[in-house]
Amino acid sequence: MLATMENMALLDLSDELAGMILDSEEVQNYQQCKQALLDDATSQKSIRQFIRIKEQYEEVQRFGRYHPDYKEVTRKTRAYKREVDMDQNVAAFRRAEMDLQSLLDEISLLLASAVSDNIKVPTGNPFFETKSACSSGSCSTGGGCGCSA
Repeated sequence: MLATMENMALLDLSDELAGMILDSEEVQNYQQCKQALLDDATSQKSIRQFIRIKEQYEEVQRFGRYHPDYKEVTRKTRAYKREVDMDQNVAAFRRAEMDLQSLLDEISLLLASAVSDNIKVPTGNPFFETKSACSSGSCSTGGGCGCSA
């Protein structure tokens, strides 16, 4: 019975945390940037062109530079990618996406460290590292880093 009550309390707290994340400035900005990207006809046209040329590029890559259209398709792929990368809406969306990912990474690290300092959180972001000295790979659980193996 006690475990069930604790589980319910944890579920309530996780729902509260999820609500706070959804109400965060990062999520709001992400949703606005995503909608602006979806609503902009020029941005969508650039993305569709890039997707088409990328499919051609993947086909050409099967044969490499021996394909007769290799140079032309490669050149077009780079040009369309640059066009998409320089698009104001795409750039804003990517920034908002990175900001949201950073928030989620930070929350994951906080939750993990609340349980144990030895939990490794794969954030994929080099600016976030686990607080465990063992995570650096310098310890093979021999206690050299101060951990208790």
